[in-house]
Amino acid sequence: MSGMIHIYCGNGKGKTTAAVGLAVRGAGAGKKVLFSQFMKNGKSSELGVLDTVPGITVFRGYTVSCLYRNMTPEQREKAAREYSPMLETILNISASADMLVLDEIVSACNHHFVDETLLCDFLRNKQDGLEVVITGRNPSDRLVALADYVTEMNKVRHPYDQGIAARLGVEY
Repeated sequence: MSGMIHIYCGNGKGKTTAAVGLAVRGAGAGKKVLFSQFMKNGKSSELGVLDTVPGITVFRGYTVSCLYRNMTPEQREKAAREYSPMLETILNISASADMLVLDEIVSACNHHFVDETLLCDFLRNKQDGLEVVITGRNPSDRLVALADYVTEMNKVRHPYDQGIAARLGVEY
């Protein structure tokens, strides 16, 4: 069977890292990869190198400047307005890809910035052979039911718990 659905979820570090690794592996095998991020500021270190990998196209769309909990009501409204058409565009152009990475799409669904029903319908009816990778905390039962792989990253310890901020090249 080709074209499976992967979910990397959980409270631990490594969801995006795993998705990036799979994107690089796919590109290394000659696959066309479309990589997109939601709920991030567009400055994650992986984007710069992914732009240089033959076979990987980074879709740059709407970005957020802070974590959801720090967003103003206006920022949340703008994210909801911007992310829905962004997702629709990505899903439409995924027809030319062998692998689609939707990094932090689960968070965008959980905060109602994108329509999870649209995503689920896409996953149910995706083109044959398209590998889809989605990441984020707390995927819904609907998303989990559609996935072929579900990998949960479990945090045992993290420097953030001691007040150490995210570090360039490690967490972003």
